[in-house]
Amino acid sequence: MNQQRPLSRTSPGTGPGSPAAAAVPVLNVGFVLTDNFTLSAFSLMVDQFRLAADDGDRSRPIRARWQVMSSHPEPIRASCGVTVSPSGPLAEPTGFDYIIVVGGLLHGGQHVDDETVAWLKRGARAGVPLVGVCTGSFVLARAGLMTGRRCCVSWYHYQDFLEEFPHHTPVADRLYVIDGDRITCAGGGGAADLATALVEKHLGRSAAQKGRHILQLDRQRPGSESQPHPPIADLVADDRVRRALLMMEQHLADPLPIADIARRLQLSTRQLERLFQTVMGQRPAEFYRGLRLRYARFLLDTTGRSVTDIALEAGFSDCAHFSRQFKAQHGFTPSDARAQSPGPMARNLAAQRLFE
Repeated sequence: MNQQRPLSRTSPGTGPGSPAAAAVPVLNVGFVLTDNFTLSAFSLMVDQFRLAADDGDRSRPIRARWQVMSSHPEPIRASCGVTVSPSGPLAEPTGFDYIIVVGGLLHGGQHVDDETVAWLKRGARAGVPLVGVCTGSFVLARAGLMTGRRCCVSWYHYQDFLEEFPHHTPVADRLYVIDGDRITCAGGGGAADLATALVEKHLGRSAAQKGRHILQLDRQRPGSESQPHPPIADLVADDRVRRALLMMEQHLADPLPIADIARRLQLSTRQLERLFQTVMGQRPAEFYRGLRLRYARFLLDTTGRSVTDIALEAGFSDCAHFSRQFKAQHGFTPSDARAQSPGPMARNLAAQRLFE
């Protein structure tokens, strides 16, 4: 992985009079990677900065620079087992436009050491924007740096965050949240969208588009766009029903037969039917269908995909069957729902105003 040496006013290895030697970077970014960080969140962000920093795909840090910092010289292990060597020690925080903390696996151990926490607090006191990506939001909250701020977390960790920080305000229905000089991102693909927004703010729209085109990423999503549907299972106390709901949520495009779900839970189909009726007030097949229709409505509201594609993605065999079921539940057709939605373009325009 391409690593940069500590920040300087000229690019290392360039001769006098070269563009790299003359340029002062417009965007300086410092990364802090936690123990067991999420590699995809880090790589999606750093590659956006890399591609925006230079012409073509030459990776010279001219218009933007980035570095991975650590309080110790040892490589930092990602949750997938890959290690990244830090480019240098913790540098002066005011030298950065953003300090980005990339989190990963939640576990009982310490994600960053006391020296790093003290350094983050120093950056906060100096007014440097702090960014928490994935469970980096937990790191910032544990350091007392999210008090009174909205904090974006993945729906997957929403309950974990609420239990650990009951006096904070977690947001799990958006890709990322900007609250003054604190920015938090749920992670996953949203990390690429946040990086695009930061590049566009500092380096312009063409630089942001270039990175996404080279990485073959689709349209830029604003932070206000919804995360993929959150699980209902977390709200259910009965362990057997909760496990059944998780199976359903993980098999929306290829629905499992109810008998298969019952078998995996070591229940008879009749037992599962009675259990669902008691806990959820519906038969499992009815609830499963409603879950898939809810997912379809989410796709209609937040993507530009065709109704036929959405029908297949939500596990319906054909568009006509999907349309009948959708209208029976909502009282209007999928085409009517699409017409009522502001659409991706309108949401993008609204997001752009945040950075103007």
